[in-house]
Amino acid sequence: MADPSSYRPQPGQIPDSPGVYRFRDEHRRVIYVGKAKSLRQRLANYFQDLANLHPRTRTMVTTAASVEWTVVSTEVEALQLEYSWIKEYDPRFNVKYRDDKSYPYLAVTMNEEFPRVQVMRGQKKKGVRYFGPYGHAWAIRDTVDLLLRVFPVRTCSAGVFKNAARTGRPCLLGYIGKCSAPCVGRVSPDEHRELAEEFCDFMAGRTGTYIRRLEKDMTAAAEEMEYERAARLRDDIEALRKAMEKSAVVLADATDADLIALAEDELEAAVQIFHVRGGRVRGQRGWVTDKVEAVTSGDLVEHALQQLYGEESGDAVPKEVLVPALPDPVEPIQTWLTERRGSNVSLRIPQRGDKKALMETVHRNALQALALHKTKRASDLTTRSRALEEIAEALDLDSAPLRIECYDISHLQGDDVVASMVVFEDGLARKSEYRRFQIKGFEGQDDVRSMHEVITRRFKRYLAAQEKSAEWSDTELDDDEGPVESRLTEDDGRPKKFAYPPQLVVVDGGQPQVAAARRALDELGIDDIAVCGLAKRLEEVWVPGEDDPVVLPRTSEGLYLLQRVRDEAHRFAITYQRSKRAKRFKAGPLDDVPGLGDARKQALIKHFGSVKRLRSATIDQICEVPGIGRKTAETILAAFAQAAPAAPAVNTATGEILEDEEQTPAGATDAPTGGGPVTAGTPEERRGQEP
Repeated sequence: MADPSSYRPQPGQIPDSPGVYRFRDEHRRVIYVGKAKSLRQRLANYFQDLANLHPRTRTMVTTAASVEWTVVSTEVEALQLEYSWIKEYDPRFNVKYRDDKSYPYLAVTMNEEFPRVQVMRGQKKKGVRYFGPYGHAWAIRDTVDLLLRVFPVRTCSAGVFKNAARTGRPCLLGYIGKCSAPCVGRVSPDEHRELAEEFCDFMAGRTGTYIRRLEKDMTAAAEEMEYERAARLRDDIEALRKAMEKSAVVLADATDADLIALAEDELEAAVQIFHVRGGRVRGQRGWVTDKVEAVTSGDLVEHALQQLYGEESGDAVPKEVLVPALPDPVEPIQTWLTERRGSNVSLRIPQRGDKKALMETVHRNALQALALHKTKRASDLTTRSRALEEIAEALDLDSAPLRIECYDISHLQGDDVVASMVVFEDGLARKSEYRRFQIKGFEGQDDVRSMHEVITRRFKRYLAAQEKSAEWSDTELDDDEGPVESRLTEDDGRPKKFAYPPQLVVVDGGQPQVAAARRALDELGIDDIAVCGLAKRLEEVWVPGEDDPVVLPRTSEGLYLLQRVRDEAHRFAITYQRSKRAKRFKAGPLDDVPGLGDARKQALIKHFGSVKRLRSATIDQICEVPGIGRKTAETILAAFAQAAPAAPAVNTATGEILEDEEQTPAGATDAPTGGGPVTAGTPEERRGQEP
């Protein structure tokens, strides 16, 4: 690992002007390329105390062995040079988008004497008009089959074309009227090129003018009693309309725009792009990238724009590009897009209307693409095995942790404190083992005490199950009661409730939470279960009794698995907390206040933070909420005064007041499910399920 101070430039060497810089490793390989409005200010950020750098940036500067730069005149030139060098050197620490699949395009080879319509993939060629990308090649062929009736452009390969020209006989499409047969001279090269240009105009969205022209010709042919020609034109119009129906109208004003949406987490980002031409979605594509450097959403958008339009011809850049976040600064990238198009390009964030609604649709596609990518990565057996081995090595475990339990605490300003326990076995989520807890031993925002309580309660039940197992093993059962194992296991043979211990306990948090979990286990006399914590801010792995965290490599599958476990625990906890908050809000005394609608209820809760604080407020304090008068405030306090506290749950058989038990949803399965509220099951059905 190199010391950045060993290759730091001397003061005054770095110019205070726009430019592009390159970090190289000890083998002179370029590992990072960046641009800056001021090289001096930007590079100074890299040569500061390593503790102040983002972990990924810290890894980059310690991997590098030298830095060099090139001065340019403007930020736009810096943008262009940065893109060229990224394409040339393929630096390992730069954002590199990967297509989630190879998309097919509808291509028209306008660079040939007789342009050809075909399906093309891969690198784009100069002089070829591209439309798409499409989700499937068959969608292109269906569209072309409809359009060839109206625009009989050549679709055959060069070999078939030459053979037809040599023999003087066209192919089958020429005989059935779906090719103008330029190979045998039925049309001249100029006439065939005109057909190809009309085909391109139609595909580019200029459909209305052409259809109106055909309708006018059809009417004229009917008036002149050329009924066969009128019928043929009628069928042509119908074919064109069918082709248009394959692309949904999403923007009524016939807008040409590209919409770019992001879905990201700490490690990866997914980009989805909708190409809208003439108000219709003409193509869709998506990328996934590893975030190997510290980047913002604006940076990801800038890299996506570079990759999307860097190799494209100018006509591929639309008038309008809608994005979720703007690069900082936005002027260079907007100037670059304008130069590529040859006219003004609007780069902005949609705020309202159809464009904002369509952007939300694109964002949902990005979320699904990221989830699918993670699912594919997690389902690979080799990858999961490597992840477990890396975790075992990093935490110095005797064997791979085949069962991992992760715990997270969730609350709203100290109210409705809940906790979640999620289980991963062999690197996969075991949703039927999920548990959720209510924390009522104390009030306030004390995640450390909450974590101690949850771990204590969970493993007390584990010890109780072990003791019960020992008692039953020493007791002779009647023949009709079955073996001891049936008393300790479910129907599928798995241990009941908390009877199955993990090899590793993961908590969401840093040193304090890890120490609380370890202390709870020590108090119970459990010393054969490893504990670690994963802190969100820097993705550091903390272990008990250590002052420094364990830093797993950025590309580590072990780190990726720990993050998945932690994120799932967080999701499960916050879903339960929100459901409890919603139930409390709906069942509260505010519902009984006449004339108090949802808007003013929400305003009250937002102002005071909780119903509990609202209950203890004075009339004057309630009147401070916008829209609440003194009479309404008095009615609210009267409603609170009349509301009786809920009675505790009682066991009807024994008369005992029931304690707050761990709750899990009923009907659990291990199949992936979507998000949603969760509901508690009966004591016999307390088997967790992802909501």
